[in-house]
Amino acid sequence: MSTSRRLAAAAAIVVLWSGLTACGPSHSGSNKGADQAPPAAGNSAGAGQGAHQIPVGAGPQNSYNAATQPAPGSCHYRYTADKQPLPDLACTPGATSPAVTQANLKDTICKTGGYTSGIRPPVNVTGKEKAENAKSYGYTGPMGDAEYDHLISLQLGGDPNDPRNLWVEPPSPNHVPGKGPNNPKDSVETHLHTAICKGQTTLAAAQQAIATDWTTAEAKLGLGAGAASAPAAADPDDDAN
Repeated sequence: MSTSRRLAAAAAIVVLWSGLTACGPSHSGSNKGADQAPPAAGNSAGAGQGAHQIPVGAGPQNSYNAATQPAPGSCHYRYTADKQPLPDLACTPGATSPAVTQANLKDTICKTGGYTSGIRPPVNVTGKEKAENAKSYGYTGPMGDAEYDHLISLQLGGDPNDPRNLWVEPPSPNHVPGKGPNNPKDSVETHLHTAICKGQTTLAAAQQAIATDWTTAEAKLGLGAGAASAPAAADPDDDAN
């Protein structure tokens, strides 16, 4: 090969190499996103955090037996900033009744004449459970002032006798000893029940809100205090005493 041809070939190789380098991937950081697939929709950081997992109970029974309660001292009350009591979510996450669904509200919790009186366990069962659950929570106050409460009340489709849905609710602040249970949670339950039956919120949303924190349930659902105050076929006394 002549000298001129060798020089031409060398020049062509240099040009080709320069072109390949210019077309190669950049790692300077300006195209960082091109090397990474975007996160799938719904999988962003924090999505779904804080969701309260509510189990499903057995539902209403023809007869009830006293349910086994958590071990003594294994449950611990929580309190809001203004000292309202909340249950231990490990012991009392709430439990829903499979007999109540969004599709059958008119035949269950919203039916005329009420619903809960026909499914509530008898006092001879709940009395035993209440005494044992007080030991679970270490409650030592007057039993007459504590409510054996359905965390998700019966009028909100809570399970009647699942131990995960029942707790000895101690008196709220400013309670007068010896006057019996008088907890503001009861009025929240009635407001949520009315909102469900009026179509202002869904059954699942109300159950989730009350089980997570009954003191903030109305605000989370966009229901101001008294916004759903008109009664809607609610059973007046929904505690398990």
